[in-house]
Amino acid sequence: MKQDGSPAGAGARANSAEQPWPVRSVAIKVAQWIDRLGSIWVEGQITQINVRPGTRTAFLVLRDPSADMSLSVTCDPDLIRNSAVPLQEGSRVVVYGKLSFFTGRGTISLRVIEIRPVGIGELLARVERLKALLAAEGLFDPRLKRPIPFLPTTVGLITGRASAAERDVLTVARNRWPAVRFEIRNTAVQGPTAVPQMLAALAELDRDPAVDVIVLARGGGSVEDLLPFSDEALCRAIVSATTPIVSAIGHEPDNPLSDFVADLRAATPTDAAKRVVPDAAAELAGVRELRARTAAALRGWVDRETKALAQLRSRPVLADPLRELDLRHQEAERLRTAARRCAEQLIRTESTAARHLREKLTAVGPAATLSRGYAVVQRVTGQDRHVVRTIEDAPAGSQLRIRVADGAVTAAALGTQALGAEHTETGRN
Repeated sequence: MKQDGSPAGAGARANSAEQPWPVRSVAIKVAQWIDRLGSIWVEGQITQINVRPGTRTAFLVLRDPSADMSLSVTCDPDLIRNSAVPLQEGSRVVVYGKLSFFTGRGTISLRVIEIRPVGIGELLARVERLKALLAAEGLFDPRLKRPIPFLPTTVGLITGRASAAERDVLTVARNRWPAVRFEIRNTAVQGPTAVPQMLAALAELDRDPAVDVIVLARGGGSVEDLLPFSDEALCRAIVSATTPIVSAIGHEPDNPLSDFVADLRAATPTDAAKRVVPDAAAELAGVRELRARTAAALRGWVDRETKALAQLRSRPVLADPLRELDLRHQEAERLRTAARRCAEQLIRTESTAARHLREKLTAVGPAATLSRGYAVVQRVTGQDRHVVRTIEDAPAGSQLRIRVADGAVTAAALGTQALGAEHTETGRN
């Protein structure tokens, strides 16, 4: 047998239903495993301090600010009494110690030998580092912001119980829109339990299909009081939610990280109520104004169209549709008369010209010449007739036909005499 009472070789033999390990063996093995961890640094938030007078051990409970997990801590009471910064419930600390497993009670405790309070400067520096990390991941990108519904039927509200923030949101919202409904989840808004409770409330409201928008509200406070709203787990939960989330934390100068990752940042809880719930009176006034403007615009349009129609009806083409046809008919008649007159004038002019030509032709024609005493002498040779132009054409003895104005004379040529010889003979005589 070993000193722990376990059978020799228990660690080497197989574990089964037929060969189970006794509780002492399991407890000793757990203690051995935990002991191998050695001394470690642990950060958390003090939620409970128990220092009894006359005792040599102080008991604390160290809680994770982002999760519902805690750890029992023991230390020398002087570490608490001699701390440079007074330690109290809610203080953020970093402790150095070693885990111990108490086999008798089956509990784990952290025995610390050093406690370092985390100052506000360090906390703000961590917030800035987290802010840079989230910004680098794109969680502040405006394109990720979901639109806030214009008229939410149900508003989810996460805030402290009976707080001024809750009262402001409910009062302002119901004054603006009495029909609005709220799903309220009261949680701690500061201290070590704030983040786990807000995460649970946020998940519950996000799963509710009736909730259209979620408001995360808290009144003003110190920097330490607002640290839960800069918690990484809460920021990532806000980004992962499917319901639009409004961050209304503190006052105008306060800027926790939840303001950057939320879909809408409100300066105060009252401002959140105004931006989430529309003002019924203002909306009704706007509707009345729009209706009046619409009616005025419609009346103006009708008046303009009526005037335009009256102008169209007053135009001659619509007042007397046949007037243009009559004008065109008259114009056609006038043109036809003018064309007939021009044609007749042209015919008269051409007829006169033709008569004059005919008279000219008649005056110079053969008949007129014969009527003035001239004759046409033709020599008859058989059936042929040749006009006599010279004396050589009618030698002596030629049969001649002499045509005068009223007929023809048959004759014979007795001889010929040239005009030059006659002139000479006449001159001698």
